[in-house]
Amino acid sequence: MTNTLKYFIGNWKMFGDFNSLKIANQISNFSRHFKKKGKKYKVVLCVPHTLLNYFNEKLKSKFVSIGAQNCHYYQNYGPYTGSINANMIKKVGAKYVILGHSENRIEGETNHLIKKKIESAINQKLNIIFCIGETAKEKKRGKTFLTIMKQIKGSISKKYDLNKIIIAYEPVWSIGTGKIPKTLELKKIFKFIKIKFKKTFKTKKPPVVLYGGSVNPNNIRIFSSISDIDGFLIGGASQSSKKFIDIIKNYYK
Repeated sequence: MTNTLKYFIGNWKMFGDFNSLKIANQISNFSRHFKKKGKKYKVVLCVPHTLLNYFNEKLKSKFVSIGAQNCHYYQNYGPYTGSINANMIKKVGAKYVILGHSENRIEGETNHLIKKKIESAINQKLNIIFCIGETAKEKKRGKTFLTIMKQIKGSISKKYDLNKIIIAYEPVWSIGTGKIPKTLELKKIFKFIKIKFKKTFKTKKPPVVLYGGSVNPNNIRIFSSISDIDGFLIGGASQSSKKFIDIIKNYYK
């Protein structure tokens, strides 16, 4: 059930300016020279909308892809002040987009709204990084599996091109806290997601599933023992080229 290609996706959140291109260049240069026999990985940096076009034009790297952090659900131009849709981010060079992140769910995004965004992004042939995860309260009540399946079923349709959807399991209680789930717990959750996804959407192969939540150079080795983890959605640590590079290096130690 393991996908051989590993993803290292940086979510810069509300961070960065034109000078931050040097961070992306350093990561690109590292990937150009870092060779591990039989190891294949892909780097994606999801940056603010203000940097998408600039990074796409200046970076020009086959080792780093550029992604956005959200988009509006409406597919055409319309009366949505301050909003940017999937078509617009595609035109300025984005190849990926993060949707359903817990920070946006907290602001009011529902599964229904996220579903509309996913459909819009797929219509633009963008790759979707779809975030799921339970809160501390849901975890305490034993509702982790129920919560993540509700999010998946409520946001994805069988008619979508499921090959364009990457799932990122990010327990909300872990993001930015330094706390991570236990290894046995993660093994069960990742196996559950892959089996249930295949069964629900009748796919021949399991989805790509990433882990996100307080990933850093010190704890990355813990995750390397879990074969069902296909990569990582990295938050604060991705804002530093050294930390991001160390995460990749330490993972393959």
